[in-house]
Amino acid sequence: MTEELVRARVKVFGLVQGVFFRHNTRMMAQRLGLRGWVRNAPDGTVEALFEGPKEKVEEMIKWCHKGPPAAVVEKVQVKWEEYLGEFNDFSIRY
Repeated sequence: MTEELVRARVKVFGLVQGVFFRHNTRMMAQRLGLRGWVRNAPDGTVEALFEGPKEKVEEMIKWCHKGPPAAVVEKVQVKWEEYLGEFNDFSIRY
């Protein structure tokens, strides 16, 4: 049985910039074997795109609800998209 591969676009609101959110997101995503990217958005949020096994992507989204120790997450928006498999790794975008 093959595992279901999914893609989720996530937007994290709150005190999430300047608290190592992107760095910790990349470390966690790499630990889970996910691919995609994370970046700071101009509106003060953090945006991320995760691709990988459904169970691991769901675990990553759960982590985003609390983030690193200095973050204060107010809400997380998740938009499920069609899996494309277009990334080779997980990176921080600037």
